[in-house]
Amino acid sequence: MPHRPDFRELYGPWALVTGASSGIGEALARELAARRVSVALVARREARLARLAVELRRDHGVEARAITADLADPRALEAVLDDTRELPVGLLLANAGFGDKGPFVARPRDELARMIDVNCRATTLLCHAFAGRLLARGRGGIMITSSTAAFQGTPLSAVYAATKAFDLLLAEGLHHELAPHGIDVVALCPGGTDTEGPARTGVDPAKVPMGLMNPRDVARAGLDALGREAIVVPGAHNKLSVFATRALPRGVASQLAGRMIRRVTGE
Repeated sequence: MPHRPDFRELYGPWALVTGASSGIGEALARELAARRVSVALVARREARLARLAVELRRDHGVEARAITADLADPRALEAVLDDTRELPVGLLLANAGFGDKGPFVARPRDELARMIDVNCRATTLLCHAFAGRLLARGRGGIMITSSTAAFQGTPLSAVYAATKAFDLLLAEGLHHELAPHGIDVVALCPGGTDTEGPARTGVDPAKVPMGLMNPRDVARAGLDALGREAIVVPGAHNKLSVFATRALPRGVASQLAGRMIRRVTGE
């Protein structure tokens, strides 16, 4: 019987995780460490990253490197690439991102620009840099964290949904472009997840239909989809929601998304 490579053989020995200080990014880091993959952790909050790195080394016996960086800053992005240049990274998890909810014209212009920089520009440039490294290795993977918001225009969250649609299409295109070269790419599209994001954007968890998913379940679904799917939507209720959205006229889907935002935020 031919040898079937395990996860570490396919995507290790190192992975780079952005947005690793909390939420889905932290869950991805923990799940990777449990799969014996060493991790380079990137986020803005230095103390949280340092604590996580210590825990992963202690609990799983892997190496963990904390890299403090604000990916909205092009100089910080270049520093991340420099800091990881000598690491044998086989997996990029481009997870860093954030959103906001409320009337478009009321959003600060600088905050919108920052959202586009983190969610789109930094993701693209990281993928470009690591795809080149993975091509040279002849194997590896890339995961881009998108969202169920990517499947329709979303009133009161228009820019966030647009950035996540960008991420979805980027991942889908790279999935088919890089697969012949041994590189697996997947778009992870979570719905409501129990992270800091919903609270920060004014979402009342009690008003979210079917509740919020556990970040560990989201992370596990994403990693398990590598090499199997171009797009993964964790959770049966989220899958059903996306299926219904695709079946509806786009205008109707957008209106329903706006109603949901109003419901969960009280806008």
